Amino acid sequence: MPDPIDVHIEKLVYGGEGLAHHEGHTVFAPFVLPDEDVSIEPVETRKKFIRGRVAQIKTPSIDRAVAPCPYFGVCGGCDYQHIPYELQLRYKAEILRETLSRLGRVQWDGSIVQHASPPFGYRNRVQWKIARDEGGSPEIGYFQAGSQKLCAIRQCPIASPRLNEALGAIVNLLQSGTLPAELREIEAFADHDDDRLLLNLALDTANGPLAEIAALFRSALPSVSTLIHDRRADRFELSGPGHISYRVGNYNYRIGHLSFFQVNRFLLDELVRTVVGEARGRLALDLFAGVGLFSVPLANRFERLIAVESNVAAVRDLEANLQASGAVSPNWRHTTVEAFLEQWHERPDLVVLDPPRTGVAARALSRLMKIAPQEIVYLSCDPATLARDLAILAGDAQNPRAYRITELHLVDIFPQTYHIEALVRLSRRA
Repeated sequence: MPDPIDVHIEKLVYGGEGLAHHEGHTVFAPFVLPDEDVSIEPVETRKKFIRGRVAQIKTPSIDRAVAPCPYFGVCGGCDYQHIPYELQLRYKAEILRETLSRLGRVQWDGSIVQHASPPFGYRNRVQWKIARDEGGSPEIGYFQAGSQKLCAIRQCPIASPRLNEALGAIVNLLQSGTLPAELREIEAFADHDDDRLLLNLALDTANGPLAEIAALFRSALPSVSTLIHDRRADRFELSGPGHISYRVGNYNYRIGHLSFFQVNRFLLDELVRTVVGEARGRLALDLFAGVGLFSVPLANRFERLIAVESNVAAVRDLEANLQASGAVSPNWRHTTVEAFLEQWHERPDLVVLDPPRTGVAARALSRLMKIAPQEIVYLSCDPATLARDLAILAGDAQNPRAYRITELHLVDIFPQTYHIEALVRLSRRA
């Protein structure tokens, strides 16, 4: 292994690492703070950069905190527990502003409105891996950072109390030897009351009746619905209602086992209010609508609402949620955003974009600018693809179709991690 190198950390960058320089190389290392002097063991050396692990913190920052989680630094789930929460928000805002400028040439000199979350106990959904330890006993936990090696856990400070209670019950089931050895993954999702659970169980193969596995979990965890996936046979077996009801503000949402939903149970109401704002009008489009988190309130504010979603499981929930919303004329389309926009020509008052981490396809953005909605609200979970897309929507002030940014928000859905959720509000220039 190469000898350690001594560096001075200059700043934090997106991805959970600190940046430094050493003999012509850019150096990246996790679990550091700006202005710390550290010794780094290189684990990857390329022509222009070195990526390493911290061997010693020689001059710690006065801001360095003691992580409350005993697995921090080994478990791959969290990146920032060594940073006080108020500073996490400040660093994320700086990274967001710098990323938009560097990658998208988008200069935003206004304020970034910060929406803070309680720093722990916020997650309503977790995904645990199961593997055998060296002695052959089953363990449950998360993967270690950058590896497929398990970090066995007995608690998770960022998960809700109900999820931690479920974790304890699953540990007991594993230790009792009653669960099948082929069980590899468990995803757990808790409702707004942190009471009812959806469990998705993945097995390499099922060597016995799946109903017996479901019964074991029902006995250990009351108020649970299970969906078991036999990967080899590629078949699913449901035990329970197949969905839970999740209340956000004045609305209830049906959410099924395979539907996406935001994971921060404390910020959901604030997120919806920030996206929807004071918007009212004739026509709104909710693109990448999911189960209708924004579609439902928008349908009660606009004469017409069209929600677009490509995932078949989410569309079933979207349809149910819109039908139950009481809106006069909600509409939904089971198709991709690109295909929908290719056929759409009417100008909407508002378009909401909530794409996956890959962002919005350039072809869809081009069509959107031709359609020319009065206002666009873009909710992003990746600042790099947000910068790329904003360069198209708002990067050229001379383009008569270009938009101007009127608001930029940092909604901290993922405290203790490097992940950044940004909300941008854009209006037509002309």
